[in-house]
This record gives sequence, C-alpha cells and structure tokens, in this order.
Amino acid sequence: MQIFSRIYQKALEWASSQFAIYWLSIVSFLESSVLPYPPPDILLAPMALKQPNKAYSFALIATIFSVLGGLAGYLLGDVLLSFLLDYGLIKPESIISIKDFFDRYGIWVVGIAAFSPIPYKLATISAGSMAMPLLPFVLISLVARAARYYLIAILIKKYGAQCDQWLQKYIDRLGYGLIIVVIFGAWYAG
Repeated sequence: MQIFSRIYQKALEWASSQFAIYWLSIVSFLESSVLPYPPPDILLAPMALKQPNKAYSFALIATIFSVLGGLAGYLLGDVLLSFLLDYGLIKPESIISIKDFFDRYGIWVVGIAAFSPIPYKLATISAGSMAMPLLPFVLISLVARAARYYLIAILIKKYGAQCDQWLQKYIDRLGYGLIIVVIFGAWYAG
C-alpha cells in the first residue's frame, strides 16, 4: 500500500491549486491560535517546490498570517485567564510562579515555540494569559516565524528537486516508520 505516496501527491496538487495561497494564509493563522495541526510547513514546502520563484513570497505570507494568528492566540489567552479567574476555576495564587517564570523566560518560550515543532499556539495563549508585553511578543514571533519559514523556502529552492526525488522514492517507508515510532513511544510511555 502506498498511502503516504498518495498523500504526498495530494499535497503537491493542493500546492498547485489557485487557492493555495488562501489555504496557506488560513492554516498559518489558525495553527498559531487554535488549531492543533497541521503546521503551515506542510503547505509551504510543496508550494515552494512547485513554484520555487515564489518561495520567499510564500514564506512571507506564512510569516505574516502566523504572527496575526499568534496575536489572536495572545488575546484568547488573556480572555481565557480572566474567565478561569472569574469563575473560580483557578486560584490567583497558583498563577504567581507561572507568571514569574514567564516574566523571566517568556520571550525565549515564545521564540523557541515559534521556530521549533513545539506548538506555537501554546506559547501564544500562555503569553496572553501571563500578560507578556505585546511588543516583545510580536517582535520575537516575527523573527522566529520568519526564520522558520524562510529556512524552509531556502532549503526547498536549493535542494527541492533532490528532496522531491528522494521523497517520491522513500515517503512510504518514512511514513510507516513514523507510525511504528509513534506506536512504540505510546506503548513505552503507557
């Protein structure tokens, strides 16, 4: 069965769609604020692969809409904390140590989450709920998200054809291997 090959081909088709930029914008926004996945990379990479001359434009779109989504997550965090406090679902004393940690390391938490596979939305919601200053939040989000998406664009522009050939050949093995690793990890953790 070549399930992952079909999924990869479908992603390449979506990347060629006339609506690809809109989907990239929507996914970038939602993934940064409320959606658990997929990350915009899943659309950005095939879009850059199909149209390498537009790779940097696609990275810019992903960056802008991801940071806008991060702002929505920030606002959601502020509202969520107020709700939890107003209804007594969380005690103000329990927030003090978290707030202290976020005051010291919040910029690093947001920066690492914005660049790495760690869900960025957790950092955006946390930043809002812990009242991280907005300007540093926006600046580190812009820098880290741009670094992530432009790195993808650069790598695809430079190695895209080789990556595509390699993925065409090994995508199914990689996909099944990942499933085995996830199952083993769940079994080991349980």
